[in-house]
This record gives sequence, structure tokens and C-alpha cells, in this order.
Amino acid sequence: MIVALPIAALVSSSRSDGWSGFWSSVSSPEAVAALKLTLVVAALVALTNAVSGTLVAWVLVRDEFPGKSVVNALVDLPFALPTIVAGLVTLALYGPDSPVGIHLAFTRAAIYLVLLFVTLPFVVRTVQPVLLELDRTMEEAARSLGARETAVFFRIVLPNVLPGILSGVAMAFARAVGEIGAIVILSGNLPFRTEVASVYVLEQSQSGNATGAAAVAVLLLAISFAVLLLIGAMRRVATRHERA
Repeated sequence: MIVALPIAALVSSSRSDGWSGFWSSVSSPEAVAALKLTLVVAALVALTNAVSGTLVAWVLVRDEFPGKSVVNALVDLPFALPTIVAGLVTLALYGPDSPVGIHLAFTRAAIYLVLLFVTLPFVVRTVQPVLLELDRTMEEAARSLGARETAVFFRIVLPNVLPGILSGVAMAFARAVGEIGAIVILSGNLPFRTEVASVYVLEQSQSGNATGAAAVAVLLLAISFAVLLLIGAMRRVATRHERA
């Protein structure tokens, strides 16, 4: 009831003007541009996190170094920060007064970077427990037989951690698609350039076009749900040998 009823109300609101009104709302040039930007950047962020998140999880589990507990805590910081604060943090680093001399505010690169910031923990925290529970006997046996480290990783470690990576990627993608607080300050919200779908929905709602806002929101919801189902199916395939 907590999840399904609001979704049903949103779908009903999106169809206030019928299917023709729904299609007109989601196919307007500005809506299409916002949706394309959102999906492309979200996919890039999810793929980047698949690699970087796995590497961070590997270092935190397999390596010992000074300050490890601090790094481990920093990974969870994006979960604790309000998303608008994440936008301010990124603006402070990459804005007009950047201490590193990099001015990316109000660009698509800024959207990519701030979404990386808020989605980093997802892959790390889904892969980390899998690595902790992974039996290292097979890795040691492979090394004793002369296998290289790359072969050990891709043939033994990766198949075992792949379900965790896929889960993290799915959550990172869904979060990136729906993120607004971290983006609204940093992107400039320029139509056809840096306006993402979530900001487009907000602006349509504030301008009195509740039906158009609901239509785009429903489409985003459908896309995210389809991606979650697809990655869930991939996880089942990846873990098929465990069930067998």
C-alpha cells in the first residue's frame, strides 16, 4: 500500500488528458532532450561505478593501509549527506571559485561528476560483503598451478562477485535517474543542454502542468523498473551455477 497506491495515483494523474495527452507530454522536444540526457548520464555513471566501486571494495577488503577506517567511513558519506549538500560540495570543487582551477559548473560533465559522488556507495557496499565471504582456497589453488593474477580475478573472483556488482549497478542507475537535489544547483537547468528529467518534472509541476509532469515521471518510473527487472534476470543467470 505504501508503494503501490502512490504509483497508481501518479499513473492516473498522467492519463488525465488520455493517451494522446500522455504521448504529447513525453514526446515534446524538451522532454525528449531531458530524458536522453538523463538516461545517457545515468548509464555512464552506473558503468563507471561498476569498475570503480569494485576496485574500492577490493582495496577495502583485501588490503591493509593507514587510514583504512577513515576511507571506509567516507564511502558512506554520500548516504548521510542531504543531496543538495552534495551539489554544494561539488560546486565548491568544480565551480567558478574552484580551488583546483577546474570550472565545470552548468555543464554535462558536472552532472556526471555529482552523480558519481552520490552513487559511489552502492556498488562498494554490495560487493564488499561478497568479497568478505568469498572462499580464497580456489584462488590460492589457481595460483599454485601457475595462474596469473588476471586469470584468477576474471575466472574465479569476478563470477562470484558479479551478482553483487549487478545489484549495485541497478541501484546506482535508478538513483541517478531520479536524482534532483544534487543536480539542481550544479547543472544550471538549461533546456536542451543541462536539464535532466527530474528537474524537468519539477519545473512542469511548478508551472501548473501537473499532467505533463506526471507523464514524464511515469515514463522514468517504467524505465527504472524495466532496468531493475533486466538486471535481476542477469543476476539469476549469473547465480544459476550456485542454485544447481
